Amino acid sequence: MSDTEPRIIVALDYPSEEAAWRLIEQLNADMCRLKIGKEMFTRLGPDFVRRVIGRGFDVFLDLKYHDIPNTVAAACEAAADLGVWMMNVHASGGRRMMESAMERLARHASHPRLIAVTILTSLSQEELTEIGFPGTPEENVLRLAALAHDSGLDGVVCSPREAAPLRQRLGGDFLLVTPGVRPASASLDDQTRVMTPADAISAGSSYLVVGRPITAAPDPLAALQAINAEIADIPI
Repeated sequence: MSDTEPRIIVALDYPSEEAAWRLIEQLNADMCRLKIGKEMFTRLGPDFVRRVIGRGFDVFLDLKYHDIPNTVAAACEAAADLGVWMMNVHASGGRRMMESAMERLARHASHPRLIAVTILTSLSQEELTEIGFPGTPEENVLRLAALAHDSGLDGVVCSPREAAPLRQRLGGDFLLVTPGVRPASASLDDQTRVMTPADAISAGSSYLVVGRPITAAPDPLAALQAINAEIADIPI
């Protein structure tokens, strides 16, 4: 990533296309990228993604693919055909699944970035234990991130609290995309492992996924500008 590219990814988590466009029309593609997740993609489909890209925004398609290797590889290729900038898979799908996806994307002219989900930032220690993951959230994140790195992926989604050990272990070129970022004055909402934008970038995060602190703000562009100003002088 370059020093001048946007480091904020605004999450488009809306129940309707009209609400999404109201926000998009207030934002500037030079200041942020946009994340389209499962709800909006399921409601509005690929055409909505194409229209957002047509407005000049880079799109992170957050569908967290997790299936047999060939199915995931084909889905990633379909996402690349839409023109998305970034997409993701679950690292727990395993090495063959991730390698197959990367091999398929390597054939694509635009070669979108492929990152892996490690441990969802909403999961607590108790919930991890309940679903059978031994160890702490941080230990699981490190293990799955190392697997994604070894499988050739461009980076991982992780909590900002795991950014520093991941950066130290996996090097400067591996992308760390972090939700769970909240300005000090914002509500925690449903995230349990959070950090301020400046602290997250300082810890080693490459990109910050920000939702309600921007999307629910009275002036979303001003909220975006404030976060960009907070992180502007922090080196990558």
